[in-house]
Amino acid sequence: MKALYNKSELAFALVWIGIYCVGMSIFDEISRSIAVESSASAVFAVAASLFLYFWLKRQGKLERFGLCKPTVPAKAFLFYIPLIVITLQNVWGGVALHYDAVGTLCFIVKMHCVGFLEELIFRGFLFKAMSKDSIKWAVVVSSVTFGLGHIINLLNGSGMGVAENLVQIFFAVLIGFLYVIIFWRGGSLWPCIISHGVLNSLSAFSASGESMLRLVILCVLVVAYAVVLMKTLAKCEKA
Repeated sequence: MKALYNKSELAFALVWIGIYCVGMSIFDEISRSIAVESSASAVFAVAASLFLYFWLKRQGKLERFGLCKPTVPAKAFLFYIPLIVITLQNVWGGVALHYDAVGTLCFIVKMHCVGFLEELIFRGFLFKAMSKDSIKWAVVVSSVTFGLGHIINLLNGSGMGVAENLVQIFFAVLIGFLYVIIFWRGGSLWPCIISHGVLNSLSAFSASGESMLRLVILCVLVVAYAVVLMKTLAKCEKA
């Protein structure tokens, strides 16, 4: 792995995108086959998260990929209040249980690790690899690739319909853009990782389905917050 990383950071990022997407699809299917929600995929996600974290630690690259404290104070990010509101969107309409106790626990563990892995792979590896040549394209590709990656939910037996998946992809592109701005301007992936993990986990407790009004409000919040951060935080010429 070290040889691949040293040869090409972009290839390293793409390989990990492939490992993640294929691995999660396979282990999600195993989870369904044993009828325990997210059980096998939680194990895969935990193992992959631990492997990457400790590999990066051994290579001395935790800070490079944002696994460190933000370089700017929370005040500059409006104390992350808009991000918290966005993160809690799955329980805006109330709380309900969708799985049994074991399934809920496995789902939460899986989703927190998914938050870690997706942020590290798309915002960390891919963004950092591309930002060497162009910050602008790194932001765009990281956001769009992250959103399009959710098309896998049409293919992995999740039962998600085409229209629902398109909405998910659209929102994922927008929030991916917000996350990459937070990482680029703040130097830390942890706010993105925590937000991503909690947002995903709370879908297990959502009492309301998707609605156009909710989507519009979310899009406005995400875009407005991203624009404010871009206007108020110092630019970084190098990522």
